Amino acid sequence: MSKPSLELKGASFTLSVLHINSSDLNAVMAELDSKLAQAPQFFLGAPLVVNLSAIQHNDFNLHGLKELLLSRQLVIVGITGATTVLSKQAKDLGLAIVKAGKQSTTPPPAPRQTKIVKQNIRSGQQVYAKNGDLIIFGAVGNGAEVIADGSIHIYGALRGKAMAGAAGDPTAVIIAHSLEAELVSIAGQYWLAENLQQHSSDKSGCIRLNGESLMVESLPL
Repeated sequence: MSKPSLELKGASFTLSVLHINSSDLNAVMAELDSKLAQAPQFFLGAPLVVNLSAIQHNDFNLHGLKELLLSRQLVIVGITGATTVLSKQAKDLGLAIVKAGKQSTTPPPAPRQTKIVKQNIRSGQQVYAKNGDLIIFGAVGNGAEVIADGSIHIYGALRGKAMAGAAGDPTAVIIAHSLEAELVSIAGQYWLAENLQQHSSDKSGCIRLNGESLMVESLPL
């Protein structure tokens, strides 16, 4: 029997959600440009779901927002939390209406393996631990990226980007002896350098998810 020409299957993807809290697109773009400047490659071509739950009037310029994001190489794939009128506009623009699903109470499977790196990760280098944790005995320099489907442990300074729970595991953590990161992310929730500085006064720490937000815990000495 020949294989069918197409198959329709379910799959889960981790998408960034852009929360719009103002109708002033100039102000929104100014703040967004500031964040993009800190980690341009991380957001390049990134698919976004736009949350419009804070916008309760129907004259919001959704088409203008879409065009402004496209000009920054960001792609809206859908919206959530919109009014009925804005939802209709979104459909006319070819955007999906995304409904937030309930978070599963079933814990994800434990990582199957651990990747150990015994050297510094330099600018431009990327290390990925698929289906497992990543342990680095060394520093992660500015411009370097470390990614793991599980947790990330860095026995040195984290100055680049670290993305744990890349496959969507909300129990993943990022631990580093010196938190000076350009960007940290767990299961799609991320902080840039300015967020990290606001939430942590300690050099060392453990970053984890608390609900849908990141938090930093001090490491015991």
